[in-house]
Amino acid sequence: MRTTKLKDITLTITDGKHGDCKNHDGSGYYFISCKDVYDETIHYENARQITEDDFRDADRRTNLAAYDILITNSGTIGRMALVKDIPETRKTTFQKSVAIVRADTLQVVPNYLYYLLKSKVHDFINSSNGSAQKNLLLSTMRDFDISFVDSFETQHRIATILSRYDSLIENYQKQIKLLEEAAQRLYKEWFVDLHFPGHENTKIVDGVPEGWEKKTLGELFSYVRGKSYSSNEISDEGCIMVNLKNIQAFGGYKRDAEKRFIGKYKPEQTLQKGDLVMGVTDMTQERRLVGHVALIPDFNEPATFSMDLIKIIPYSVPIIYLYCAMRYGGISKQISPLANGVNVLHLKPDAMMGTMMVVPRKDLIERFCPFVEEMTNKILKNQSQIRLLTEARDRLLPKLMSGEIEI
Repeated sequence: MRTTKLKDITLTITDGKHGDCKNHDGSGYYFISCKDVYDETIHYENARQITEDDFRDADRRTNLAAYDILITNSGTIGRMALVKDIPETRKTTFQKSVAIVRADTLQVVPNYLYYLLKSKVHDFINSSNGSAQKNLLLSTMRDFDISFVDSFETQHRIATILSRYDSLIENYQKQIKLLEEAAQRLYKEWFVDLHFPGHENTKIVDGVPEGWEKKTLGELFSYVRGKSYSSNEISDEGCIMVNLKNIQAFGGYKRDAEKRFIGKYKPEQTLQKGDLVMGVTDMTQERRLVGHVALIPDFNEPATFSMDLIKIIPYSVPIIYLYCAMRYGGISKQISPLANGVNVLHLKPDAMMGTMMVVPRKDLIERFCPFVEEMTNKILKNQSQIRLLTEARDRLLPKLMSGEIEI
């Protein structure tokens, strides 16, 4: 093993633009922030697109290339991604909340360095400063002490072992996305485009198909508020505490922001597989998270949820239909503008209960739900597999890097 400063085995350690860019939807030039980096990749689906001129200006600083390493260094510290060799890469630049690390390939294999830095995430978090918002300074990263194996052969072997876990995780994530898109298409076909079974013989009455009803959300479900907690109730042990950051991902739940809770909570604040939660707080001021819903995967252990979420309890419609209506039917978008606040947007749940929603005939819902339940069960199963693979990889990672397990 050899110990040196991170700057001595890298060609670049920089961050994104310290300023804003002009939006240009559809330009194909991306301005990525820390919110778009999670699950070991860049998520482009909700990323800002900017003008080509602004991209060229910012790109002089970032100059992103395949196999660069990304580390979120402001707000949420330590989410990482290894940049892929895809067309979007050379059209991607960053806000200052993301750091870019480029390996010196004469000394270290990029994939190996990526996993080595992943094993040091807690050290990065502990090295960050700031009270209201944590920041990991570039100078701190550059002077970070790093120990690594000199042998390129060993580096390749370690990276190969760990990348197999990530390849499986990525395959499950792709399956989730495909299943989610299939569920969305089916919902849109039946309940937005109104091409449901038997639509040819159904009259339209007051703007909706005959037999359909307009109801308020308050007639369809109740809700349970999440648990408020203090910092001394968060620990490495205890039950899972699901929070807003866990449900930002496309397709539902993501694991990398999980907390552990050692305090007490009410029985109704328990979470189980298939429960529906919704965001009521948004610190980004983008209104993207207020009204955002997710189904809870199978944790196989106790779980509760934080006060930036509510759990939705349906009265008269199946939970899976309510999930689809909110996610695909535009209900979440109707709810989002009801949030208010200066620095943090917050929705008082009672404010949304008068929102109107069209409810199809019971027989149509009963025909629709089995199709989507099958897709959803596969999604939740895949999410559980991702969780198990991630835990296995994270247990193996420090043992490989420290030499506890010989290769």
